[in-house]
Amino acid sequence: MFDICLLGTGGMLPLPNRHLTSLLIRFGGSSLLIDCGEGTQISMRQLGWSFKDIDYICFTHYHGDHISGLPGLLLTMGNCDRTEPVTLVGPKGLRRIVEGLLLIAPGLPFQIRYVELTKDQIDEQQEMKLGPVFVRPCRCDHGVPCVGYSVEVKRNPRFDPEKAKANNVPLKLWRFLQKGETVTAEDGTVYTPDLVLAEERKGLKIAYVTDSRPKDTIVRLAQDADLFICEGMYGEAGTDEKAAQHKHMSYREAAQMAKDAGVKELWLTHFSPAMPAPKAFLSEATAIFPNARCGKDRLIREFMYED
Repeated sequence: MFDICLLGTGGMLPLPNRHLTSLLIRFGGSSLLIDCGEGTQISMRQLGWSFKDIDYICFTHYHGDHISGLPGLLLTMGNCDRTEPVTLVGPKGLRRIVEGLLLIAPGLPFQIRYVELTKDQIDEQQEMKLGPVFVRPCRCDHGVPCVGYSVEVKRNPRFDPEKAKANNVPLKLWRFLQKGETVTAEDGTVYTPDLVLAEERKGLKIAYVTDSRPKDTIVRLAQDADLFICEGMYGEAGTDEKAAQHKHMSYREAAQMAKDAGVKELWLTHFSPAMPAPKAFLSEATAIFPNARCGKDRLIREFMYED
């Protein structure tokens, strides 16, 4: 099972019932957080989800509404007796910014590891393995270094015993090949996993983008995703020009990218504080991409494999 939760859906300024930007992903006993705005801890506490299990934190960029909750979160993780290292991922400037924030979170009982994304990693959307999931960054357009992310859970091909028999694979080797291992038998024969495995099986994929103008790189990142979580800073009709001026997106622009990427579902997030009722403008998005909805704090989705 692959769980995700929008911990916060606000942009710029927290509201009484809307915390700032954050997404939590749980899979295989590990948790990955994307962004950590004010209120991240409050939503996690309300859900009863574990702080200690957060192994990775990815940042889209370093504006305050995306990272200001980090020092407190790290202190809480330390108070939960976490001792394993925590890996932080983000664009240029990651170590400098975080080490500044850690001045108010001293004495953590765990190591901080930094993965500062290179230009090639971002431009080529190179895949990284973070625990049990695979993450790709992409370049966004926000006036400061900013990235979006896709997160994938991949599946091994199904084991095919008939194929193994047809290829004369010794029975005692099946369990190793099924796990994707290549095995050399005692007589020197090399057996590879493709001798016992059927076709590839579809895994699960989500894409997450905030604080950007529409870009082809984002469409490529989100291609065929099960869920595309995208900023919708402005919902009202006729706000495309305002969105462009502030390097953000309107509902209509986010919906068009979802359509172009062929995703299954779109969640809008990162709402302007001047828009207290995001759902009032949802028709602006559904007119272009019908399977769109407005995110809200602590909105949860459990994903299961299709078969």
